[in-house]
Amino acid sequence: MKNTEIVLKDSLSLKEYFSWKVIKLIIKTGIIKSNILGMLAGLSLALYIYDIGFIEKLPIILLSLIGTSFVVGGSGAINNYYDRDIDSIMKRTKVRPTADGSINPKFALWLGIALVAIGLVLLLSISILAAAMAFLGFVFYVFAYTMFTKRSTIYNTEVGSLSGAMPPIIGWAVISADIFHPVAIGLFVFMFLWQPPHFYAIAIRRLEEYKDASVPMLPVVKGIYRTKVQTIVYLIVLLITSFLFFPYSKTITFAMFGLTLVWILLGIWGFKKVDDKKWANLMFAFSLSHLTILFALMIIISLI
Repeated sequence: MKNTEIVLKDSLSLKEYFSWKVIKLIIKTGIIKSNILGMLAGLSLALYIYDIGFIEKLPIILLSLIGTSFVVGGSGAINNYYDRDIDSIMKRTKVRPTADGSINPKFALWLGIALVAIGLVLLLSISILAAAMAFLGFVFYVFAYTMFTKRSTIYNTEVGSLSGAMPPIIGWAVISADIFHPVAIGLFVFMFLWQPPHFYAIAIRRLEEYKDASVPMLPVVKGIYRTKVQTIVYLIVLLITSFLFFPYSKTITFAMFGLTLVWILLGIWGFKKVDDKKWANLMFAFSLSHLTILFALMIIISLI
């Protein structure tokens, strides 16, 4: 059962509550950066497809970046509030102010609610559809993932991936209302399929921590071998997904195909050649390079 009480220790002063050192841990700035990169990639591809200049849309681009950052950061803060009991067990998350008891957890909750509300209003001023996509991402992450599936099923990763696939669609919706355009669908599918291999690698690396916190990640419940096999299966599907972009950008298609193929080969090569933790470290590191390179390429193509 979820423990709703955290004993406060070394409580911060009111001034320290609002210090950037505390705030950045509550809103998860690392996750904000990765989501903003995805949002900007989706926006950039929409500019490219519809032949719209970047400078021409600069004011709404800046506003949409701020709005999306607020929604993502606010969602992270609410997640920190809700997960403070398991965060206090895991080494990776126990330093969060909501987990170590240095702040009143309700501060994170209300900060999160405020940021999400402000972010949605900013996006609403640009595009009703972009705001709707951001709200949908918030619902997937906070309710579907954090509250309903993270602690109850091995499919929590897939549910969380629905939320993680929304930022490129938010960016696309800022420019175009056609979120069922093949490229928009390709972006969503790409981001959805990329996440399970990435988070499975994290789950293997942090296996004992997830066990201690009773979080039913795939390797915890089904074992590492099953997780490795499922990772390769997802990557094969991701490889095929590359061709969704073929009619619109052969550069993106071949870059995605090549990077994903290398990722698959690394996974297969290391399956029995290295120990599980090294395999997970290798797959995790390459997943970050894979995503960063592809998103950067999408943005550069638009700028050129």
